[in-house]
Amino acid sequence: MVTGVMNIEEGASLPAKNTFQVFMCSIIAAVGGLMFGYDIGISGGVTSMDTFLIKFFHHVYEKKHRVHENNYCKFDDQLLQLFTSSLYLAGIFASLAASYLSRRFGRKPIIMSASAFFLCGAILNFFAQELGMLIGGRILLGCGIGFGNQTVPLFISEIAPARIRGGLNLMFQFLITIGILAASYVNFLTSTVKDGWRYSLGGAAVPALILLIGSFFIHETPASLIERGKDEEGKRVLRKIRGLEDIELEFNEIKRATEISNKVKSPFKELFTKSENRPPLVCGTLLQFFQQFTGINVVMFYAPVLFQTMGSGNNASLISTVVTNGVNAVATIIAVVMVDRLGRKFFLVEGATQMTATQISIGALLLKHLHLIGPITSRSVPLIVLILICIYVSGFAWSWGPLGWLVPSEIYPLEVRNAGYFCAVAMNMVCTFVIGQFFLSALCRFRSALFFFFAVMNVIMGLFVIFFLPETKGVPIEDMAEQRWKKHWHWRKYFKQN
Repeated sequence: MVTGVMNIEEGASLPAKNTFQVFMCSIIAAVGGLMFGYDIGISGGVTSMDTFLIKFFHHVYEKKHRVHENNYCKFDDQLLQLFTSSLYLAGIFASLAASYLSRRFGRKPIIMSASAFFLCGAILNFFAQELGMLIGGRILLGCGIGFGNQTVPLFISEIAPARIRGGLNLMFQFLITIGILAASYVNFLTSTVKDGWRYSLGGAAVPALILLIGSFFIHETPASLIERGKDEEGKRVLRKIRGLEDIELEFNEIKRATEISNKVKSPFKELFTKSENRPPLVCGTLLQFFQQFTGINVVMFYAPVLFQTMGSGNNASLISTVVTNGVNAVATIIAVVMVDRLGRKFFLVEGATQMTATQISIGALLLKHLHLIGPITSRSVPLIVLILICIYVSGFAWSWGPLGWLVPSEIYPLEVRNAGYFCAVAMNMVCTFVIGQFFLSALCRFRSALFFFFAVMNVIMGLFVIFFLPETKGVPIEDMAEQRWKKHWHWRKYFKQN
């Protein structure tokens, strides 16, 4: 697999101009993040709408409006949670399929397929008349997310010049935050409309159409073309996206990388059996595991539900969600601008510290003020919780949000990069499924203690970064083993000593 071969030069040895073609292709591809973000943001608001609950989960609607119902258990329903989580279960298998199909057919067809799956899922959800149609639509959306998340970051890595690759890659995460913000605003607008949930769910067709139409105008990556034996077409695309006639040096680098990569017949076997691959495998998958157990999906999926649990009205809870998602989008820009200056470890440790403090504070407030029955009597507590959630979200948005995707794309050697990146994406989908499927049940049973659990997880992941993750800023990917892994106090033992 030749994924990310542009990283080979990492300096100025391979000439390239910042062409319009590169920016256009990268931004269009990054719309896959907009699809992902829209779905993350839409599901929590929809599950808090009375018209949606009456249509598909009437027993949850009745429980929600019981005066003496346990505050923490109003939305505890496995089928309701399956509505959210089924997408990510489908995404796991779709990601695996995409990792093979993109190698055989190229990146562009897989991106087009992602948008087509997502569009079909949105249409099915819009016209859903019973729960089976609703879950079926979510599964189609999951296929779109799996195809997109596996392929888009790698597409951008392969098409972008090295000196701007990091910033273009983070556009994927930035558009995820824009998607989340757009979804929360759509939920706010449709919350008072008859069957407004249909428009919220059907709105997913908009980013899908943008990506589908845009994908006709993007170029296949030179790496994919050359890998599949289309050398002349690869050269033609290289000249177009680099803005240069003399592309022989880069072409030869890709050709050399292809030959090395093709010697590995089973990248997954190589990944799991070769000891030198263990450090990036462990770090890449654990970063995605920790990213999901920061507690972020508690906010992204269920913020409207959480605010309603505290006694806020439906509109107030949706407005609060719009505010927090706006903070999410703005804070991500800080990561885009500063990550190559301050480094990955700085942001990861700072973000873990910030999220720990806010999770403890939120848990303490709920423990003191939110009793089992009845709304919070203090009118200031929901506002304080909103402020704390904004601080928490900003910490995630400039650290574990974008870097959970960026770092795994930097640390794998070329011959197992696609397999290794799939493991990171699969870990993300598995953990997102677990959080989506069981959070509301866990909230019912553990109540405010759940926030203390996430605080402990943030402490653990901060310590993991300090002691086990090497700094990857400014290090050529192909030199990562020599400059970082072999010199690390723990990981160096996995490398054969010369």
